[in-house]
Amino acid sequence: MFLKTSIRRFVAGASGAFAALALTAGGASAHSTAWPDRAVRLVVTVGAGGAADTLARNLSNGFTSVANGQALVVENRPGAGGTIAASLVAREKPDGYTLFLAEVGPNAVSHTLAKLSYDPHTAFSPIVHVANLPAVVLVRSSLPYKTLDEFIAAAKQQPGKFNFASAGLGNWTHLYMAFLNSRAGIEQVNIVYKSGAEMLTALLRGDADTAVITVSTSLAQVREGKVRPLAGSAARPMRQLPDVPAAAATLPGFDVSVWHGIVGPAGMDPALVSRINAVFNQVLQVPQVRTAITEAQAADIIGGTPQQFDAFIKEELKRWPEVVRAAGIKAE
Repeated sequence: MFLKTSIRRFVAGASGAFAALALTAGGASAHSTAWPDRAVRLVVTVGAGGAADTLARNLSNGFTSVANGQALVVENRPGAGGTIAASLVAREKPDGYTLFLAEVGPNAVSHTLAKLSYDPHTAFSPIVHVANLPAVVLVRSSLPYKTLDEFIAAAKQQPGKFNFASAGLGNWTHLYMAFLNSRAGIEQVNIVYKSGAEMLTALLRGDADTAVITVSTSLAQVREGKVRPLAGSAARPMRQLPDVPAAAATLPGFDVSVWHGIVGPAGMDPALVSRINAVFNQVLQVPQVRTAITEAQAADIIGGTPQQFDAFIKEELKRWPEVVRAAGIKAE
């Protein structure tokens, strides 16, 4: 009698425990699959009209159709090389409703140039690598140089004569040109502007000699002959400018693109990260989004898993501090 009673109690207790476990797991699953049940903020590092802003708005245009009818609201927080936007997101709750459009500066470089309120190694939950945007090395059209080799030769003969436009210390526009200068063994003076659009205007006015700018920002002016392309920043040919050689043809090993991905604050539940990853991978398959990113922005869509993006960021965190030191980039 005692044995039968004990068995009945064990079975009842075990059934209750398994039921509770199933309820908990089901609750977690329901929570993650219910995301989003309200609007989601996507914080970007630049003002309206910048390449990152345009990419974010392209994502926003496809978000509602695959995300329970909810909106993706783009929030512009420019300044301090992207660290204003990054630090804002790092302080938010890890609930999936404030996300950051990550990039090389605030996520892999800025901590080597200044003391930040966040540690890029630990402050974020990587979610998905969205896209890589090709960039092009430009000179103002009034300069006589037709190739990167010609410009480098002139810069070596006249150290410090030329200047380049950038969007600020640690911004990719600064970092990539400093990398090029270091590899080429030349010196240029950095002139800071607020955005890629302002940088392009500086070239058009003759206020700046050179710049590295995304293809999408500069393509119209390149085709009109208002600025001259010397080289693509990435090793692969540019679809929109197939006759422009890669910088790597002159500087072996120079291969950089403007990468962007989605991250959230540290401490996000893995199930929630997986859900957000799945949603953004679906967004990247929306035809109008794919066309806007691959054609209008001349970018390569990446997608993939959180683990793949995490591994990519870790490689960037190893790569760029070494470049900063080799190039002698210091806080200004």
